[in-house]
Amino acid sequence: MYFHFLLLALLFIFPATLRSEDGSQLWLRFSKQVKPVGTIQVIKGKSTDVTLALAKQELECYWKGGDVILKLDPSRKDLKDGYQISQHENQVYMIAGQSVGILYAVYHLLRLQETGAGIPRSGLVEIPAYDIRVLNHWDNLDGTIERGYAGHSLWNWEELPNKLSPRYEQYGRANASIGINATVLNNVNASSDLLKTDYLKKVKALADVFRKYGIKVYVSINFSSPQNIGGLTNSDPLNQEVKRWWKSKVKEIYALIPDFGGFLVKANSEGQPGPQDYGRTHADGANMLADALSPYGGIVFWRAFVYHPTKDDRAKQAYQEFVPLDGEFRDNVILQVKNGPIDFQPREPFNPLLGAMPNTAKMLEFQLTQEYLGFSNHLVYLAPLFKEVLDSDTYANGKGQTVSKLTDSRGHLGRKTAIAAVANIGLDTNWTGHHFAQANWYAFGRLAWNNNLSSVQIADEWIRMTFTGVQEFVEPIKKLMLESREAAVDYMMPLGLHHLFAFEHHYGPEPWGDIPGGRPDWMPWYYHNADSVGLGFDRTVNGSRAVTQYNPPLDKIYGNISTCPENLLLWFYHVSWNYRMNSGNTLWTELCFRYDHGVQKVREFQKVWDRMEKYIDRPRFLAVQAKLRIQARDAVWWKDACLQYFQCFSRQPIPYELERPIHNLEELKKIKLPMGHHN
Repeated sequence: MYFHFLLLALLFIFPATLRSEDGSQLWLRFSKQVKPVGTIQVIKGKSTDVTLALAKQELECYWKGGDVILKLDPSRKDLKDGYQISQHENQVYMIAGQSVGILYAVYHLLRLQETGAGIPRSGLVEIPAYDIRVLNHWDNLDGTIERGYAGHSLWNWEELPNKLSPRYEQYGRANASIGINATVLNNVNASSDLLKTDYLKKVKALADVFRKYGIKVYVSINFSSPQNIGGLTNSDPLNQEVKRWWKSKVKEIYALIPDFGGFLVKANSEGQPGPQDYGRTHADGANMLADALSPYGGIVFWRAFVYHPTKDDRAKQAYQEFVPLDGEFRDNVILQVKNGPIDFQPREPFNPLLGAMPNTAKMLEFQLTQEYLGFSNHLVYLAPLFKEVLDSDTYANGKGQTVSKLTDSRGHLGRKTAIAAVANIGLDTNWTGHHFAQANWYAFGRLAWNNNLSSVQIADEWIRMTFTGVQEFVEPIKKLMLESREAAVDYMMPLGLHHLFAFEHHYGPEPWGDIPGGRPDWMPWYYHNADSVGLGFDRTVNGSRAVTQYNPPLDKIYGNISTCPENLLLWFYHVSWNYRMNSGNTLWTELCFRYDHGVQKVREFQKVWDRMEKYIDRPRFLAVQAKLRIQARDAVWWKDACLQYFQCFSRQPIPYELERPIHNLEELKKIKLPMGHHN
């Protein structure tokens, strides 16, 4: 009897070890049925419909909630690729829609099952906010990934088309489960080789895998391809030979891949070729490609990330180049606009282009791979950043014209809408390098489907599906995730500071950065303008006038230091070190407190995570714990580097109640990390 009680006591103290997990299942950790709980019936579906068969199979494997009827209903054009789920008294669920809509509905049911949420008695209808929901891969043909921090590329070009990795199916399934329906396979800094016939056959092999998951394949193209691989003397978009070459190439692609999506183009930016090389406009280049794709229903995503050496403010260039072209683009061209005017910074105001060009289709481009947010080492949940942009009011034609409203399917009848994010996926076992970086892939998919979802709801779903539904785990980890982006802004670049990163790799701080012979707009000092007077970039009417690119009344709100949001203050103003902030602190003191706050937050995240050890498996617990240690050290590195450097100009002490710097500035200046380059 004593032994029996001792055993029970030991089991209570040392509970059974949780099953080891490696993160490879992402948020799809469904437990298989032991025996069917209900019947899955298909109405009007063809036996050859592989997408419908896949939906049925997923339910048969994992659904525990009773009978389900899958009703293929081609007449429901109003649903697009969405669906209707209705619930009947005897626990029968009816799902109606097109094939791919039914597949999305099945994943919705399984998500509700996993998170413990129920279906409203009145049922539900889901219609996606954007027609095309895109992952952009910056993958190169040699297997490397530009700005990739999760291992090599998923696409094994050498083995394709004959050998297919099982991860291609897993990739398709993961994207379908969150409604992503398009993938751009290669880097926007594109190699023309991808358009050669042997590579197009490899692209076809991937398209054939992804099709049943509702995913269309797109490729990034090099604008000089007619010259590079076609043997033409130039790639001028108004040259008839060039037009014929593209039409012939497009015809070849669609013969191989009838549902090919189209092209993504980075042109005349950072040295990439484009129509301006021939004195033509972006519209000339985009329309030439659009005309070649149009007979097949193909789309051109034309990237609006453009900048080149100029004496004017880099933040203004995209607006200056594209606004005069409003209304000149074909209907199957969508301008792909980065969320901010500089480059995926931890915080930027929304890109003013998003509130301009009313006669041009525009799509948002976010970045999941954390180029400027600690790579796959830092835990930074990006849904709050996405929401901050989507919910921003552009005041285009009055109040209430949010970025989401201007870019999604509301008011865009007859014209395709799209949204994109640069993928953070690689060959790492857990796909994204950091277990929590999976949440950003998930969050993008959910917001691309429904941009009204909150960061809180998405985090709650993801935690329950990825780790556990135990409330003692869910609530503190959700709070941690929701605070993580603001913490990163604080320990890196608070109060509107931006682009203080080390040259090329963008990992650590280098506010002093000055590369001999480098362009000013690549240098941190170009953006922070620290001097004995103060700090920040003057973009008011007295400075670069970038503020005038925003619609009234935003131009006046941003253009008045007393109404400009403090979290963007140094973006729009060069501010005196002794300027009095809302807190009552001077700018210098507030800056010190913000950097310190970021450091303290990450240390708090470490404590929160350590308390969670008993709720999740050991491999994932230890992996995240190790990453948080790196993040905590990096936060101190950022704080010490930036404050000590700016102190050289402010000539003021770091407030004595704050932790003292532990690094020497001159030693920090010597740190060089051999990595990367830019998009």
